[in-house]
Amino acid sequence: MSNNLSAPNGPGRPKDLAKRQAILDAAKILFLSHGYANTSMDAVASEAGVSKLTVYSHFNDKETLFSAAVVAKCEEQLPPLFFELPEGIAVENVLLNIARGFHHLINSDESVNLHRLIMALGVQDPKLSLIFFEAGPQRMVQGMERLLTQIHDSGVLSIDLPRNAAEHFFCLIKGAGNFRLLYGCGEPLSEEASESHIEEVVGLFMRAYKP
Repeated sequence: MSNNLSAPNGPGRPKDLAKRQAILDAAKILFLSHGYANTSMDAVASEAGVSKLTVYSHFNDKETLFSAAVVAKCEEQLPPLFFELPEGIAVENVLLNIARGFHHLINSDESVNLHRLIMALGVQDPKLSLIFFEAGPQRMVQGMERLLTQIHDSGVLSIDLPRNAAEHFFCLIKGAGNFRLLYGCGEPLSEEASESHIEEVVGLFMRAYKP
């Protein structure tokens, strides 16, 4: 997908940005509650309180809107700032913050419902799975890869293959608990259990890539 999918096509005035946000909020609600095929641009316009023309002025088509809605959902929990390495902040604390945000994101009701929707849609239309993957999981892995490259260059950790390490990090954070949620045979971890899991994974990651 091109990088301009999540950017407004029209002027960036406050009124335009407010309408765009209303459209995104409506899209997230409708895609999750009714599915992709049953969510029309008309329905999104009605839910957002704007005209259909306004929806199309910000998002060229339904695929673009779906992609932007996934990006927006991810950035609610993991904004781009999370993948930066602030001066004076310990690497372990940066990783802990990312892990907490990601763990909360993937185990939220919205995320679980979205993943179930994508798994069902992917069988019928693999293109939708690709849109979701590029807008959500791939964006986060790329952000993490860039961060781990910075960490490697700083000498705090030795990470020869940052892309692989990024994927390992997120898979470890997901753990078996997320699979149980997706299958409908488990309950979300308590706050205490979540923090214990996150600290264990980050500690393991730090030891694995210790210089």
